Amino acid sequence: MASGNGSNAQALIDACGRGELPAQVVAVISDKGDARALVRADSAGLPAVHVGKRVDESRADYDARLADIVSGFGPDYVVLVGWMRVLTLSFLGWFPGMVINLHPALPGELPGTHAIERALAQAQAGERTSTGVMVHFVPDEGVDDGPVLASAPVPILPDDDLNSLETRVHAVEHQLLVDAIRDVCTALLAHRSLTSRNGAPA
Repeated sequence: MASGNGSNAQALIDACGRGELPAQVVAVISDKGDARALVRADSAGLPAVHVGKRVDESRADYDARLADIVSGFGPDYVVLVGWMRVLTLSFLGWFPGMVINLHPALPGELPGTHAIERALAQAQAGERTSTGVMVHFVPDEGVDDGPVLASAPVPILPDDDLNSLETRVHAVEHQLLVDAIRDVCTALLAHRSLTSRNGAPA
């Protein structure tokens, strides 16, 4: 699920295509009809679904409708890659332990939007010399604070501007995201194999 450019969605699509992930992307969903993420999905031959918010629709009602659409694709995991809406339990309750988010900051730092811009501003004010990226589960309505799957630092250089810092952060995002999704998918497949051998439903 992505609200914008979708370069991290593309990283997952490409990794699946190269056989780097024991998984496949089943659909790309956006709350923005003009999101490039949808174009990327269509170019890859994947369902590209726009789920816009209706006039006067509450967050809970939108999230319930969104959950109904997402569940129709039967995902094992729902990956938020630049999804710019805070999801309520009307969505998260449908997918316990299944929603994963990518955030351009280290755990406990810079929750919410514009994290890269804020990190750069703090660096220019002499308050920090690095930022980072994390991948984490989304168990509830907390913002960028769920159980961490993976994280990596990104240095902020003295001559960085927003474009140069964003470029380096995105490069780390793409690799960290693929690595983290590989880990959770591998663990899921191992669990299914074990339960199947033990005679329990997979």
